[in-house]
Amino acid sequence: MTNASIAQSVLPLAVVAWESTQACNLTCIHCRANAQAKPATDELTTAEIERVIDDIVTLAAPVFIISGGEPLLRPDVFRVARYGRERGLRVVMAPNGTLITAEVARRIAEAGIARISVSIDGSCAPRHDRVRGVAGAFAAALQGLAACREAGVEFQLNTTVLEQTLDDLPAVYELAIRLGARAWNIFMLVPTGRGQADDEITPEAYERTLRWIDETAASSPIPVRVTCGPQYRRITAQRRRAEGPHGGLDRASRGCLAGNGYCFISHRGEVFPCGYLPLLAGNVREQPFHEIYRHSTLFQMLRDWSRLEGKCGECEFVRLCGGCRARAFSATGNVLAQEPYCTYQPHAAGGVHGD
Repeated sequence: MTNASIAQSVLPLAVVAWESTQACNLTCIHCRANAQAKPATDELTTAEIERVIDDIVTLAAPVFIISGGEPLLRPDVFRVARYGRERGLRVVMAPNGTLITAEVARRIAEAGIARISVSIDGSCAPRHDRVRGVAGAFAAALQGLAACREAGVEFQLNTTVLEQTLDDLPAVYELAIRLGARAWNIFMLVPTGRGQADDEITPEAYERTLRWIDETAASSPIPVRVTCGPQYRRITAQRRRAEGPHGGLDRASRGCLAGNGYCFISHRGEVFPCGYLPLLAGNVREQPFHEIYRHSTLFQMLRDWSRLEGKCGECEFVRLCGGCRARAFSATGNVLAQEPYCTYQPHAAGGVHGD
């Protein structure tokens, strides 16, 4: 594929996630960051991340996710959030909820953080705490969410699909509605960090779960979204097609946005396609962010749909889905390999040119 055609497949920079710290007060069994009790000694400084924000806004005004670890353990987190907002970013934060008091909720609101996401991996304390690794985490998170409601801070719930959480998903969804969440975001596990392949559900259960999510989302009073499950785009497209000629397909985006509309900056400044794909594109301490995002060889490769291998490369839904590149890499060591958890059999060869 020529440089010109690669450029045509570059999506606008929509989301940048920043791992503000590796420190965390929980020990979740599926932690992507492999978080530790104390912060790393080489975390980006306040001045460094502010320079990165200045660089980001030369490209776009994306959503800027302050993640971790536990971002509330970083002393300057509200200063950075305020700076990002002042520079035109939509700043959101991903705390675990256990450290949010009335005072912290007030500071979240004052910093201009548009929304927080709190991971709830069980509908009750025993289930959630078992995944989070700390007794009392569920109760503390619910208290934190109550403080957010009182302070007028919008929140969504995030839930990771594991063998341990699969049968509890309907109850977690009902909990999200009762708590007043603005959305429910479901993460399909990618084995990385402390996440283990043994915790993944089967490919068949994966497909059934995505179809259940699609059915649930169709009548849900709140948005229900999927992360690291790009086949969800194929499933929704199949449903729209079945509904009639006006169902249509959205070609403006695709399921896997790794390095193409989305990227991840680690606590030490490394830039990755996403937080679950440990292939390095560059480091903001060595190269400006905009140069990495625009010109990284890795990112350009991921933007070239014609390089996908196996049935992903043959699939008529490749432009909508693309397969999870992180899961392909985790399972095979080849970032361009076919999605190992997709059960769909393509109907058309040369899918990069198809619908």
